[in-house]
Amino acid sequence: MAKSSSRKSPKELHQLITDYLSHQGNNTFNYRQVAFAIGAGTAKQQRAVAMMLAEMAFDGLIIETTPGKYKLPSKSNVVEGVFSRRSNGKNFVIINEGAPDGEETVYAVDDSKSMHALNGDRVKVIIAANRRGVTTEAEVVEIIEPKEQTFVGTLDVMRQFAFLKTDSRYLASDIFIPRKSLRGGTTGDKAVVRITSWPMDSKNPHGEVLDILGRSGDNDCEIHAILAEYDLPYRYPENVEKAANNINPGITPEEIARREDFRKVTTFTIDPADAKDFDDALSFRRLENGNVEIGVHIADVTHYVTPGSIIDREAEERATSVYLVDRTVPMLPERLCNFICSLRPNEEKLTYSCVFEMDNDANVVKSRILRTVICSDRRFSYEEAQAVLDAGEGDYAEELAEINRLAKILRDRRFKDGALEFDRAEVYFDLDDDGFPLGVHEKVMTDANHLIEEFMLLANRTVATRIGDNKKAKPFVYRVHDHPDSGKLSELASIAATFGHKLKTEGSMREINRSLNKMLEDIKGTGEENFISTLAIRSMAKAVYSTNNVGHYGLAFEYYTHFTSPIRRFPDMMVHRLLTRYLDGGRAVAKDRLEGQCKHSSEMEQTAANAERASIKYKQVEYMSDYVGYQYDAIITGVTEWGLYVEPIENKCEGLVPIRSLANDVYDFDEKSYSLVGQRNRKNRYRLGDVVRVKVARANIEKRLLDYELVDGYSDVNAERPMVPPVREFNYKRYKKAGKNRKSKRR
Repeated sequence: MAKSSSRKSPKELHQLITDYLSHQGNNTFNYRQVAFAIGAGTAKQQRAVAMMLAEMAFDGLIIETTPGKYKLPSKSNVVEGVFSRRSNGKNFVIINEGAPDGEETVYAVDDSKSMHALNGDRVKVIIAANRRGVTTEAEVVEIIEPKEQTFVGTLDVMRQFAFLKTDSRYLASDIFIPRKSLRGGTTGDKAVVRITSWPMDSKNPHGEVLDILGRSGDNDCEIHAILAEYDLPYRYPENVEKAANNINPGITPEEIARREDFRKVTTFTIDPADAKDFDDALSFRRLENGNVEIGVHIADVTHYVTPGSIIDREAEERATSVYLVDRTVPMLPERLCNFICSLRPNEEKLTYSCVFEMDNDANVVKSRILRTVICSDRRFSYEEAQAVLDAGEGDYAEELAEINRLAKILRDRRFKDGALEFDRAEVYFDLDDDGFPLGVHEKVMTDANHLIEEFMLLANRTVATRIGDNKKAKPFVYRVHDHPDSGKLSELASIAATFGHKLKTEGSMREINRSLNKMLEDIKGTGEENFISTLAIRSMAKAVYSTNNVGHYGLAFEYYTHFTSPIRRFPDMMVHRLLTRYLDGGRAVAKDRLEGQCKHSSEMEQTAANAERASIKYKQVEYMSDYVGYQYDAIITGVTEWGLYVEPIENKCEGLVPIRSLANDVYDFDEKSYSLVGQRNRKNRYRLGDVVRVKVARANIEKRLLDYELVDGYSDVNAERPMVPPVREFNYKRYKKAGKNRKSKRR
């Protein structure tokens, strides 16, 4: 029996209970058993033990497994995870260990218990014991692997020190910078700063300037800031450029002899008007048997970039080209991506090709995968190719018409097989010579776009099937898209039903996808289109690169990969090398290393997409900064507890109407109807899809925030409102700043 607990202080009683339970393993005890064990014999002493046990359980120091039964937390409550810091103070840690099916477990972490861990740090935490009715929390006890942290912001320089003011969602505090670590930065400069330490007794992390990007508001500076924010490179290393400049682009007779010669076969490229990296071309010729031969020719990048070279290592690290509004940040040096490898017209080029013999019904009679040499006859922009298709005359009109006819058959067949069709609205900008947006427009997909898309899909599918459809398939890079989460799909169906749309959630993949496609078609042009289509995409798994082939749900393909864009995607380079190795009878590569490369490429793809969206938002806010006070008809595209997201019909520049600006009533968020409802007058209601009149209230370029105000109060979704575009008055201030006439250019 333990030492008697008579006349013990609460602190001593607490220690006695802790010492006893710590030697009892995973067993549980009630207060009578604990009291007896520590020598608390009187009724008063037992009540003290019962109250102490309840208090310790409430504080999370012990676990109440069932009412009145207690034990100490096991050592398994000390686990490792990845810390996630948020500027709003809602920090959390993500734990993977012990979760079923590899699912993540998330625990909140109070800032006072974070040890100043930063976003992405690997930490050791103690999971608090479960308390009834209280959210389980965690406390950081050790930072195991600190992640290097860089932030972008604006410098505020004083006599002896400076602060970096950042709007990062991962950090609420400004960063303290000693004067000696400024690198010449001055107040108002945009800078990249690395955190060097965060003393426990300091409210601010300490840092040093890595780079000065320029003055806030300058276009190049702001675009570089976006890249730096997402830890993407905004300069190309000189040694990599030098290595590329030393590559011999010459095509020798010996190399041509090793390839099939397509130089005299009709060949052309179709790309965006401002593209320079042409990595795919189509060839066309009629065969004597009445069929046609269509070649999908892809730039043979790996002929020039050898594994392990300095160029290869840089490409692997970048993993993808990044396409921002006003520029491309290439994966490969410019000499390779825009000149040596780019399939420019009237230049002999080395290619890796999928060549298809197709009958009149677009059935592939025979396919070949081989190294080739081509000479493109014509470079089309999408607009030029579409003009030829529309007119039925012009350069290669017959070839384009036949390829387009076959592409439409392939496309129809793909959707009948259960492929999904997500047509999300995308925008492009008219920019002046300084990068300032003069106009914003919605992109339109045409037959020319679909033509290229279908034959790239066919080539990618053919390559993946050639390697994967084998009982002894070797490790390969697949582009996979898993089945949607059934719970998310049911939730989507429930939400769609509130708007009068039906969605099938049970049955075969083909039946569900046909139902989803029909719903997406039905919502086009409606107020809820943006919201429901966004939810539909979120209900789907993300497409990623993996060595574990689970098929591509969205395309309804059993085997799929990325083969057609090696100039701008590293996985395509990986596929080219693996394809060559395996077709030549080579041994299997190490799967674990390949999977690591796939994971890195998937992560970089997502990062690049986030940076692209940030650049679009920046240009939208910059564009609207000239129209503060102007009015637009807009659709409510999102309803939240903090306000309404609205999208002007004219320009798609989405922004927020803060709930605090709705002055005619006090509004509550109704989750079921996706609306804000007035407390005083229930008829005051703003619903998803309503058409409202808004005024541009604020355009904060630095924070990339756009705020609107409602002009005329309540508006019914069925109300017919003529769209009245704002008057575009000449902006002398903007003109004077530019110092010259501006010329539009289309991205």
